[in-house]
This record gives sequence, C-alpha cells and structure tokens, in this order.
Amino acid sequence: MAFMNNQLNPDLIVSGIHLDLTPALKAFVRDKVERLFRHEEHIVRLRVELACDQRQDVAHRFKVKGHITILGPDMNAEVEADGCHKAVALLVDKLDRMLERRSRMRKYKRHNLRAVELGVALPKAV
Repeated sequence: MAFMNNQLNPDLIVSGIHLDLTPALKAFVRDKVERLFRHEEHIVRLRVELACDQRQDVAHRFKVKGHITILGPDMNAEVEADGCHKAVALLVDKLDRMLERRSRMRKYKRHNLRAVELGVALPKAV
C-alpha cells in the first residue's frame, strides 16, 4: 500500500504476526495512519506490525509495533492493548506525539542557537 504525498511517495507496510489481516483491518490501519502522513512530509516509510499472542492475558493480547523511516533518526513505538483496533489507534496517537515533539525540537533548535566552547585555542590566521 502506498500513499501519495507532496514531496515523497511514502510507503505503508502492514504485516500480521499470528494474525490474519482482513481487508477491513488493513483499511482501518490505512485510515488511521493517513493522519501521520498529513502532519509530516519527510516520512519515507511507515511499517506497522500487528501481533496477537493467545497465551498473554486479555489486557496485553494484541501488540502493535510502528517503525517510521524518516529523513533523520528513525522512530519506533510499541503498544499493547486488549483489542487490535484499540492498539492501532493508541500506536498512531503515540507516533503522532513523537512527530510533534520532533517538529517542536527542530523549530526550537533552529531559533535558539547556542554558542559552542572549544577546549583548545584556535590557530591564528596568517
């Protein structure tokens, strides 16, 4: 599955581990992650892994992992929940908060430059 974006063509990869991916579940994931692609134009690839472990207790049965390949350091997040749809929604919220924080930090660093002290004296120009 791929989405069109203004500058890049980010890829969305959805995979299931011990879980059958239905078309409805794929569509739900695609609809939820569109928000991330609208907020950040530098996303190259977003990989979402849905896993179901029947041996876990009900509250931690579904585990969803997200990996964003972006211009800069990659971002990873993981969420556990009692329902697959709920876990996907929580993961997208978590990734959205991470992207917002990254954006705020980039703006802050761009507008608040700090002086760097060197431990040695610079050589004199001739």
